[in-house]
Amino acid sequence: MKLLVVKLSAFGDIVHSLPALDDLLARPEVEEVHWLVDRRYRFITDVFPDKVIVHEVALKGDHPLRSAWQAIRTLRKLDFDVVIDLQGLLKTGILARMTGKLPYGFDASQTPEWPNHWFVRPVAFHPDETHVVQVYRRIAAAPFATASDDKAIPYKDPRIEVTEKMREAGACTLADWQLEPRHYVVLHLGGSYATKRLPDATWAAVAAGILERGLTPLLLWGNDDERLTAEAIRAAAPEAVIAPARLGTHALCGLLTLSHAYIGVDTGVSHLAAALEVPNVCAWGPTSPDRMGAINHRTRHVLAGAECSPCFQRSCNAFVCMPDIRPEALLQAMEDVATLTTGGSD
Repeated sequence: MKLLVVKLSAFGDIVHSLPALDDLLARPEVEEVHWLVDRRYRFITDVFPDKVIVHEVALKGDHPLRSAWQAIRTLRKLDFDVVIDLQGLLKTGILARMTGKLPYGFDASQTPEWPNHWFVRPVAFHPDETHVVQVYRRIAAAPFATASDDKAIPYKDPRIEVTEKMREAGACTLADWQLEPRHYVVLHLGGSYATKRLPDATWAAVAAGILERGLTPLLLWGNDDERLTAEAIRAAAPEAVIAPARLGTHALCGLLTLSHAYIGVDTGVSHLAAALEVPNVCAWGPTSPDRMGAINHRTRHVLAGAECSPCFQRSCNAFVCMPDIRPEALLQAMEDVATLTTGGSD
């Protein structure tokens, strides 16, 4: 059986799809698994098993229609037996349907964009399948009719195998940046939208607390605005280190696995750290770990106490949730999870 998964974006969502990918690769009847991804997120597919064949489309590029048509022509020629839409958007439903097969996808109750269900074969979900990992696993199981409708598919942690290439790239990065393994804490300052981000003052206090513990705060950034945030934080905590450049996927994975711990918000790098089993802390305000957080002993979730949280809104006129999270709570969570992991309680 030759199978195509359509999951274009985003960083964290693709990480959440890994258990569904593992399920597909484990099926003896599946001989080939192909994956269609947005070109902007092609980098994260570097963590996929080598047997997965990745195709890309540039819907945000200079010629989106041309790119979509080229991708469709290529995929139609491959004559897939099964197509699965794990995105649930109108554009992904159309792309998946134009490969020549009626794709399996979200039903109207779960789809992010309601018109998507016109282009897919809707999959019904169990009421207890509330985590996105469970939702993706249910859709991936649908073509094989092996999952019982009266029993929820269990949550399964996304896992990424740490390869020798990652280890080598991480070690080279540390040497270049003059950092010692296990003596730095990664702080990722980004958030895909404003309501996910912690205030600069919170990050500065966290960085200062890390320095007080004899560790180095390493400030990661993903764009120019986040780089400016990092510089503002270092002004308050001068011994913090700002990453001099963005990293490729293998180097980023290696850097995370060699760290003492990681602290971030609901964003792709946080989910990557959890999948690599790095001791990690994630701050949550507008979104919920019950829906998309890792559930394992190496992860600690710090939730805002605001009554309106989670609201799942990308903008807010009374932004109180993330400012409600105290630096001391993040630092204590870091100590707890790092001690548990290094103490051999796996």
